[in-house]
Amino acid sequence: MMDINSAEFVISNTDPALCPDDNKPEYAFIGRSNVGKSSLINMLTNKRKLAMTSSTPGKTTLINHFIIDDSWYLVDLPGYGFSQRDRKKKKQIKDVIERYIEEREQMTCLFVLIDLRHDPQAIDLEFMRYLGENGVPFCIVFTKADKLKGGEQKPKLQRYIDAIKKEWDELPPYFVTSSEKRLGRKEILNYIEEVNLSIKQSSDDIPFIQ
Repeated sequence: MMDINSAEFVISNTDPALCPDDNKPEYAFIGRSNVGKSSLINMLTNKRKLAMTSSTPGKTTLINHFIIDDSWYLVDLPGYGFSQRDRKKKKQIKDVIERYIEEREQMTCLFVLIDLRHDPQAIDLEFMRYLGENGVPFCIVFTKADKLKGGEQKPKLQRYIDAIKKEWDELPPYFVTSSEKRLGRKEILNYIEEVNLSIKQSSDDIPFIQ
């Protein structure tokens, strides 16, 4: 199993061109405001204050890079769908997100966070549709599973899966998580490790050309 030994903040900005240029794979995390993104990042990295949590939704407005074990980046993206932002700010955030997703070649996988407590939301389904239309590799991370009673988790999850199946022939990988209970940590990190290994193997298979 992969574990994380070091996780350090590198840079924040709004321009993909200013992101690190060392070609390490990047795993970005995104979701609607107040979905528990910062708490999940802190849980995955074993650092309680790596990503600053806040009771105020919509606090993250920048692309935040964290270097993990000097081998890959964890990227904290701004949340989408925060209704209290004014129109101009919403457009700025939307542009930041779309430019990173569409222009950043190092972006290896996008983890889309969904609050498992809620019924399928049109804004999340629309965002995943946008990812599919642009060929963006993504996984779904269902958060806050601990906030549901045991008997509620399965029907809530199935409802969301059924909604996704209406538009997708094949489900993207998905994980059920709880930052408080550390649920899903092993599964997400193992998935990242598998992808990193496949990238390394692919690069090793490229013949050297003189």
